[in-house]
Amino acid sequence: MSHYLILGILLTYFGVLILIAWITGKTSDSTSFYTGNKKSPWFLVAFGMIGASLSGVTFLSIPGWVGSTHFGYMQTVLGYMVGYLVIAQVLIPLYYKQNLTSIYTYLQNRFGIVSYKTGAAYFLLSRIVGASFRLFLVAGVLHTVVFAPFHVPYWGAVAITILLIFTYTAKSGIKTVVYTDALQTFFLVAAVVLTIIFIIQKLDWTIVETCANLAADPNTQVFHFEGNGSNVFWKQFLGGIFIALAMTGLDQDMMQKNLSIKNVSGAQKNIYIQMAMFLVVNIIFLSLGALLYQYADILGLEPITKSDQLFTTIATKHATPLVGVFFVIGLVAAAYSSADSALTALTTSFCVDFLGFERNKPTNRTTRRWVHIGFAVVLFFTILLFDALNNDAVIKELFRAAGFTYGPLLGLFAFGILTTKNINDKSVLLITLLSIGLTASYFYGMPFVIKGFEPGFELIIINGGITFVLLWVNSLFYTKKN
Repeated sequence: MSHYLILGILLTYFGVLILIAWITGKTSDSTSFYTGNKKSPWFLVAFGMIGASLSGVTFLSIPGWVGSTHFGYMQTVLGYMVGYLVIAQVLIPLYYKQNLTSIYTYLQNRFGIVSYKTGAAYFLLSRIVGASFRLFLVAGVLHTVVFAPFHVPYWGAVAITILLIFTYTAKSGIKTVVYTDALQTFFLVAAVVLTIIFIIQKLDWTIVETCANLAADPNTQVFHFEGNGSNVFWKQFLGGIFIALAMTGLDQDMMQKNLSIKNVSGAQKNIYIQMAMFLVVNIIFLSLGALLYQYADILGLEPITKSDQLFTTIATKHATPLVGVFFVIGLVAAAYSSADSALTALTTSFCVDFLGFERNKPTNRTTRRWVHIGFAVVLFFTILLFDALNNDAVIKELFRAAGFTYGPLLGLFAFGILTTKNINDKSVLLITLLSIGLTASYFYGMPFVIKGFEPGFELIIINGGITFVLLWVNSLFYTKKN
């Protein structure tokens, strides 16, 4: 596959994104960046959120996971469905009722300023590390496939990536992201579907034969009820419920798109449609994984040591040029659809939650632009830091540590919604730090207590539960004091 062809296609692709930004930016005002003027089409938001949920890491990883966890990830996806229902029925109406731009404003309305700032700060920390981690993994592939043949250094590839994201999100923010994410979701799904079609044609199977081979494949086992591993049903299903609640319903990045829809009913329809599409898309991704392993086995391809490289290797080295081109575009789309909304949400949260724009005073566009530049620079240097560490174990631990911050958010929102108790607002930061510490003790300590035990998706439940209990205890003392 010609490197010039790939570069030309990517430049065209980015040109389309910038064109969308220009079109959507023509009628933008000061609130377009944060809320899209509440005019985002709900069906576009629903479709685009699939791409935002499936980051570049997921795009590469889900097919590879099939070799070790089979279709076990579907247990988590089924949990997501329950979590999304709670988001649609409880959180969406709450956010619209309070007319929130930043969802963390709810914590101020319910508990006080410290709770509010703590929640927003945890989001900023987790999203900076999370977005940087995802872009770091994808940037390595992009550098190898696209930029290295033109002698562009790694830092240059990262800079170009961040600059392009900044260029099409800087003016209109979420108003643009809603449209670009829908386009990028189309390309990442198209890349997977084209690869499946290529494999079926290469193996000369009919649709019926393909379905029969998948059904007979041990890798397509969905439910796992035995053992203490991270793949066991109760961990994944329950974890999926609370991961959806915390990392979608309590995440400014994900909810900002929903809040750009005109009304509650439109936002709820968006969630319901997203549920259906998310279920189908994950089945397609997992089916691709099973087919990739079958294809590699039948053709006797050299074993691939890292599961994340399975999709990349076959799409770029053993498939047709069309599949390879769409793989690169799909990978870029998957990375950008999560990174562009992350950069927009980081800017929104800092401007609204810490500078008071749209909440206490009108937006200063110049200041907002500098905040946007600042977060782009932070992402750039964080990615370079990950590259300098050059240690997968350390980087993944940083990513996992950032993920611990969603547990306290879950506990805070749950306590606020499910109880009417008051708390000592000044104690919230200490309570959340204690909860994170206790959860980390569980994560690192339980494998020593129970042989063969692997902590998994239940961590967010434990973290949120500890926060909830500590807040409840705090409320008892607070009530007695007052």
